[in-house]
Amino acid sequence: MEGRPSPPGEARVRRSAAALCRGPVEPLVFLANFALVLQGPLTTQYLWHRFSAELGYNGTRDRGSCSNHSADPVMKEVETLTSHWTLYMNLGGFLVGLFSSTLLGAWSDCVGRRPLLVLASLGLLLQAVVSIFVVQLQLHVGYFVLGRILCALLGDFNGLLAASFASVADVSSNRSRTLRMALLEACIGVAGMLASLLGGHWLRAQGYANPFWLALAVLIVMTFYAALCFGETVKEPTPARLFTLRHHRSIVWLYMTPAPEKSRKHLALYSLAIFMVITVHFGAQDILTLYELSKPLCWDSRLVGYGSAAQHLPYLTSLVGLRLLQHCLADTWVAEIGLAFNILGMVVFAFATITPLMFTGYGLLFLSLVTTPIIRAKLSKLVGKSEQGALFSSVACINSLAMLMASGIFNSLYPATLNFMKGFPFLLGAGLLFIPAILIGVLEKANPHPEFQQFPQSP
Repeated sequence: MEGRPSPPGEARVRRSAAALCRGPVEPLVFLANFALVLQGPLTTQYLWHRFSAELGYNGTRDRGSCSNHSADPVMKEVETLTSHWTLYMNLGGFLVGLFSSTLLGAWSDCVGRRPLLVLASLGLLLQAVVSIFVVQLQLHVGYFVLGRILCALLGDFNGLLAASFASVADVSSNRSRTLRMALLEACIGVAGMLASLLGGHWLRAQGYANPFWLALAVLIVMTFYAALCFGETVKEPTPARLFTLRHHRSIVWLYMTPAPEKSRKHLALYSLAIFMVITVHFGAQDILTLYELSKPLCWDSRLVGYGSAAQHLPYLTSLVGLRLLQHCLADTWVAEIGLAFNILGMVVFAFATITPLMFTGYGLLFLSLVTTPIIRAKLSKLVGKSEQGALFSSVACINSLAMLMASGIFNSLYPATLNFMKGFPFLLGAGLLFIPAILIGVLEKANPHPEFQQFPQSP
């Protein structure tokens, strides 16, 4: 019966179990992103080579043919098909995940973070299984879309991130929250770098199948860790129905419930800022591998692996930069510096026709990822402890919408602009980043520390 105290023996068993299962959430994020990054570029390259074989494109990678800038209609058809199927996969996953991750995130405020972490892990596991079947049995590439949808139904990586960031907010103080969230994002980056370096060399040596099997093994370990080793951060989990509109309403109430006006205004505008940053980040990420594979760069799998590793390096360098810059600058101005370097990197990508220039663009992104943990921390400070799951499920919803828009814009724009400027989508991304830069600056000037008006700082 609800409210009845537990027997002393049962309470001791629960305390003993909690003492044995107190693992942090960071290993989960590390393992999940390792598996995803291992699969991501491999899937794009698999689609590229699969369509090349079907259309009779020889896919020659010798530098002489790559230096020839003349139009190749078959190559452009391969690029267009690869870009469009990447879009279909993303659309299938994001449209389903838009509802499931928000539902599950708010549900975790009641039942705890562990159930959502286990479900999201199982979803990623199912996606890897489907990918292995496609590669091993040469199934229709449409099954990749099925794998994304199955993964999204169980929360996807966005749901896992929602639970992970909420669990960090559960146990961190206002003062340490920005750095803790940057540390969680650094786990994403380190995993991405390792997976990128390994995936490129492994693909070159043994083909597509074995890297997918490694991803499957990693996801199995991650699922067991989530179920058996993760230390629950919600102090008093209570049973709650999953399929109810109450969870979605809690997210709407987050933005609509009467509260100090400036706090809600900041909540909405910071949400818009992170939406724009994520849109550009994932939009560029979606087309970078395709941009590198095609003329005039014509990278092979080894260089694509190095490029993907360089793309994830800012997760680590941004953590170090954030820690150093916080000694002399407010978080807001650190975020502005990060956006400035992100804009510069996008502009260099737009005009990169040789490998050194491409890596120069990656180098300019070294502080580009300080912005998202700062915005997440500011959002977290604007709501109470019982609303953290709802907040980060709303951020997961924003993340899904941003990724959906990114795929729609960048994957559609890239083939449409091949004839006059291949790098135009990167210029568009640079322009879009001025929106969050302006928003963050205006919010800081209007009220430098709005979050502390509503919720006092934790001891």
